[in-house]
Amino acid sequence: MASPCSSSTTASAAPGVLFVTLGCAKNEVDTDRMRALALRAGFVEAADAPEADVAVVNTCSFLASATEESVEATLQLAEEREGGVRELPIVMCGCVPSRYGEDALREELPEVAAFVRAEDEDGIVDVLAGVLGLPAAPGSPCAAGTLRTVEGASAFVKISEGCDRFCTFCAIPYIRGRYHSRPADEVVAEVADLMAGGVREVVLIGQDTGVWGSDLGEGETLASLLRRVAEAVRPFGGWVRVLYLQPEGMTDELIATIRDVPEVLPYIDIPIQHCSARVLRAMGRSGSPEELAGLFDRLRAEIPGMVLRTTGMAGFPGETDEEADELYDFIAAQEFDYCSVFAYSQEDGTAAARMEGQVDEAVKLERTQRLVDLTEQLGFAATASHVGERVRVIVDGVEEGEDGPELIGHAWFQAPDSDGAVHIACGEAAVGDIVTVDLVDSFCYEMVGEIVEGE
Repeated sequence: MASPCSSSTTASAAPGVLFVTLGCAKNEVDTDRMRALALRAGFVEAADAPEADVAVVNTCSFLASATEESVEATLQLAEEREGGVRELPIVMCGCVPSRYGEDALREELPEVAAFVRAEDEDGIVDVLAGVLGLPAAPGSPCAAGTLRTVEGASAFVKISEGCDRFCTFCAIPYIRGRYHSRPADEVVAEVADLMAGGVREVVLIGQDTGVWGSDLGEGETLASLLRRVAEAVRPFGGWVRVLYLQPEGMTDELIATIRDVPEVLPYIDIPIQHCSARVLRAMGRSGSPEELAGLFDRLRAEIPGMVLRTTGMAGFPGETDEEADELYDFIAAQEFDYCSVFAYSQEDGTAAARMEGQVDEAVKLERTQRLVDLTEQLGFAATASHVGERVRVIVDGVEEGEDGPELIGHAWFQAPDSDGAVHIACGEAAVGDIVTVDLVDSFCYEMVGEIVEGE
């Protein structure tokens, strides 16, 4: 194979790489960067295991269940081609190697040919060459230009890595390290390249987006970054969405930017986890029902018609029946448009895992299901409230529906891959187009739309 950054490798001789991604959108971005590096180096992407010469599994370890899923996916790959690691070398990347280390994993997973921590993923080309017995690449990996392979209409863009919050239930700081912001010029350049390549919505993500810029110097804030990103998408008629804001991150400047900059969608994602002041303190977080309600009241008053997403956790150690009811009542009163619910998971290495008062699994599941039932009821009603609106919809793809092919897209109040979609009878539109649609019906989190001709 030719060395990385060379284009002399022919498609027929190029080794095929199968990429498997587990976990959140941040992992999707990391996989996309590794894919771009591999393609620039002369590899090709394989569609499945039989076509692949090597497999890259980008793992998640946020919860014990995610770690188990990552290991199961790896073992399944090892079984898909006879001979296991001898026939299909497997490279395990991301959170699981970062959390547990190569020495511990190698003994448990002999099927894996190489382990790559998250911070070492830019060296993926040399790792792939090594497990395939190919010549090592001279010099450092390609760095020029945006390392992305996005083909759809929406793209996630990481603006930071790591976290400094050290919530007692969360292992992310131990997996991803301390918080560091990605420079604004780098983020804006990537957004501009994505827009020029056909993307029409960028979703800014990170473990804690609201504190972006706090480590970069005076004047660097998420609000300032949003305004620069908005300038980059404006010539293309694009959208900007930001996820994973903490309550403390909702500054006056940020609220005004979301309200006043048209390209920045009035879609606010604030994971509260809980509302009880005592539970929040035990989680290593701040707030109370009164403080959180005050924040949401202010947001609704200053950004009319905005959409609110949050996250709630059931069964944190020591959570009483009364505190579980308090969270249920708070979510019901706030009527969030979207709410993800998780049962607390006792994660090794976290402070909460050592706390007394671990809640019985059956109780956790009962509390979780009760919240899920509530949030679905609220979410379905919030979705139905948009029936009758005329909105712009980004076309994400085409699927076979009950009545034939239909366009699948999402409106401004639907985050891609999270909040449902708009289903439209096929018309004169292609993937990546932004079309004007009348919303005529809803079912669960899904909507039915009709293209408005002539717009």
